[in-house]
Amino acid sequence: MIRSLTRLNPLRMLLALLAVAAAAAVLAACSSSGPSSSSGGSSSSSGGSPAAAAAGGLKTATIGGATVLTSASGFTLYSFAPDTSTTSNCNGTCAQNWPPVTGPATASGVTGTFGTIKRSDGSTQATFDGHPLYTFAGDTAPGQNKGNGLNVNGGLWNEITTSGTAPAGGSSSGSGGGGSGY
Repeated sequence: MIRSLTRLNPLRMLLALLAVAAAAAVLAACSSSGPSSSSGGSSSSSGGSPAAAAAGGLKTATIGGATVLTSASGFTLYSFAPDTSTTSNCNGTCAQNWPPVTGPATASGVTGTFGTIKRSDGSTQATFDGHPLYTFAGDTAPGQNKGNGLNVNGGLWNEITTSGTAPAGGSSSGSGGGGSGY
């Protein structure tokens, strides 16, 4: 009987070690699923949040057939319908899911007016043609527009086209149905 326990114990230890290694690998994979996998080498300092970096130089990209404004690292920028040209109505949990683009912004070759507003927490948020700018935490890689057309947090979210307006319905790569998103 003692012989069978000593023989079984190393096997259990091996299985436990493999289970720990597998759990560590899963944990590492989950924690690194931010914007690091795409070509842009300079990602934000707030790991995983597409808008954590200051706005600075924005750019454009064609996503779902529309030319949209993106962060410097290629994440789609959005507007929130309840906002005004001077006030962001996305704070608290909303701003965690829809991080505001901070600081002044510019984009080479884009016709429109860039500006800033002061948020309720005192920070500065970039605007384009009177729309406060946000990214969406659900966009996990550059070139996605999963937030386009979502009706959450008390209003409709739209990607910012280079004309500064929301695109006509249908350019979303999401589920096309409207208010049922996440």
